[in-house]
Amino acid sequence: MSSRPSHPVRLLASALAAGALLTTAACSDGAGSENASDTAAEQAGVARPDAAKQTPTGSPSASPGTLTEAGAKAALLTEADLEGGWNQVQDADKWRDRLLVGEVDVSGFLTAKADAADCQQLLDGLYRDNLLGEPSGPSALTGFEQGDSRLLEQVAGYDRAGLDDRLKWMASLPQTCDEFTATDSDGAERTVQVTEASVPDAGDAREGLHVTVQGTADATPVTLTLDIAAVRVGTSALTVTGGGLDGAQASSVEQAVRQGTQRLKTVLDGGTPSPQPTNLD
Repeated sequence: MSSRPSHPVRLLASALAAGALLTTAACSDGAGSENASDTAAEQAGVARPDAAKQTPTGSPSASPGTLTEAGAKAALLTEADLEGGWNQVQDADKWRDRLLVGEVDVSGFLTAKADAADCQQLLDGLYRDNLLGEPSGPSALTGFEQGDSRLLEQVAGYDRAGLDDRLKWMASLPQTCDEFTATDSDGAERTVQVTEASVPDAGDAREGLHVTVQGTADATPVTLTLDIAAVRVGTSALTVTGGGLDGAQASSVEQAVRQGTQRLKTVLDGGTPSPQPTNLD
């Protein structure tokens, strides 16, 4: 990835360290079991609806709880969840990639302004870390480095209807945008290609994109390659973006999606994510 002047590569994100949680209290039999369950949910950073608290044993499982600030932080990935030497960083909130900044050339689209606007939203969303729109609830982010590659994860609560609309919008981008040209403030042109990317069968809904941006950095031709995955769990979602000037990070993004979705589900169910990654193979 390209970067602000102080770094060779910058991707997306803002970093928040995963918050430590208290160990979930074991539920006892009898009249005290409901209170123990409520306490465990509070410790895990998730607000449990009353209906979920009162669901009797053997009944269908309740819908996921509401994400809280503590829950969003607890759901974030850790170094232990990723393979391949990824190192967690503390300044991911300063990551930005200048190759993603540019004005989309409207003349290259058959439907002109309508399609160009979608492609502009794509570039802006990747640069500003809000591809799924602005969260309506709590939000937390973290970032990891591996050489000149970056991996970003965001966990946030959203309006359900708006979240579904954004996932549908993501699904349309490979056809709407496909290949287009963007021009930066100096007049330099960049060629952007957008294709569909596979996402593990995780969560309630999911979409994936593979984006390449060909341009120049310090007068040298470069290609920024990004793999992006978004997964919805109830009214919450996680977004993982990985890649850089070294190429794609599809396998790392896939692993992050699997582990991140499991951590988010655990939090929404009132539990505490394990410090060791779950074997999901």
